[in-house]
Amino acid sequence: MSEAVAEKVAERFAELYGTAPQGVWAAPGRVNLIGEHTDYNDGFVMPFALPHTAVAAVSPREDGVLRLHSADVEGGVTELRLDDLAPESDKNWTAYPAGVVWALREADHAVTGADVHLASTVPSGAGLSSSAALEVVVALALNDLFSLGLRGWQLARLCQRAENVYVGAPVGIMDQTASACCESGHALFLDTRDLSQKQIPFDLAAEGMRLLVVDTQVKHSHSEGEYGKRRAGCEKGAALLGVDALRDVPYADLDAALARLGDEEEVRRLVRHIVTENERVERVVSLLESGETRAIGPVLVEGHASLRDDFRISCPELDLTVDTALAAGALGARMTGGGFGGSAIVLAEEADVDAITKAVTEAFAAANFTTPRVFEAVPSPGAHRLH
Repeated sequence: MSEAVAEKVAERFAELYGTAPQGVWAAPGRVNLIGEHTDYNDGFVMPFALPHTAVAAVSPREDGVLRLHSADVEGGVTELRLDDLAPESDKNWTAYPAGVVWALREADHAVTGADVHLASTVPSGAGLSSSAALEVVVALALNDLFSLGLRGWQLARLCQRAENVYVGAPVGIMDQTASACCESGHALFLDTRDLSQKQIPFDLAAEGMRLLVVDTQVKHSHSEGEYGKRRAGCEKGAALLGVDALRDVPYADLDAALARLGDEEEVRRLVRHIVTENERVERVVSLLESGETRAIGPVLVEGHASLRDDFRISCPELDLTVDTALAAGALGARMTGGGFGGSAIVLAEEADVDAITKAVTEAFAAANFTTPRVFEAVPSPGAHRLH
């Protein structure tokens, strides 16, 4: 399939720019198995890459011009001058690839321009990191074309800077690292403080299980205020507790820490979620490493309850998905991603997939919600060159 996609994207590039691209690259979206909103608290996360990718055909230029085109957005080629790129100057999709070029140049990497054509199969607004895939695929292409010699985690850092500063979205490091560094058949156990990584085998099909993604079709946007409010609240909690980040509050000391926060009820809830969520990530790693994959189901459910009740970022569609899937026999389920919409994940026995999918779809219809999109999430490779 990737060969056909590469060919199609390369052909469209040639139509747009009059010559074949110098290469075609792909970078995946991601699902986060466990570890939500912990990344900007220096904590633990556990994403894996989806088979859905952003694909870029790219050729370098030497005249300080960046030309961008997307198969997924109406309109012609956008032409930008590299010297004119400035943070938060662009409110369109082009901010993501342009921000990457800006971040590379800010870090003194000699990027002199490029022609880019993009096409993505990562669902937009579904909490599956469509923006990170866009950033990482452009970063990897430029890294190769300009022989920058940067490693996956370094590209992820630059892409995060592009999104934080250029786009203006206060995201953590997880999405970009997942897109750049994940491996097929594994989940990535990432310490977001030092960026140390461990690939944890996660081959559900071999054990007779499946992981479903239920895209609720409720769109969410990171640049909007609620995400920023949660982040600010977590930073306030760390300051009140006298630690660098909530990662530094030991799980064993949680009750004492919460007591010290007194009547700061909202901050208490945020702190409780982050500290317990870090512990849940470590528990899932331990269960997977000891071969007890089915036992992660209840941990996923705990995570959803914490995101719903303490972090308060769920929505009726996500709660309905989780409750219905569990009632229909799922091993575990939880919302995934930034919240306020997006997707939920459902861990299920292979034999139960059809019944669970039917139950969730019928429950949405009964509630007059938009029909959800349900698909299987297979742990896939991180960013790579196709052609």
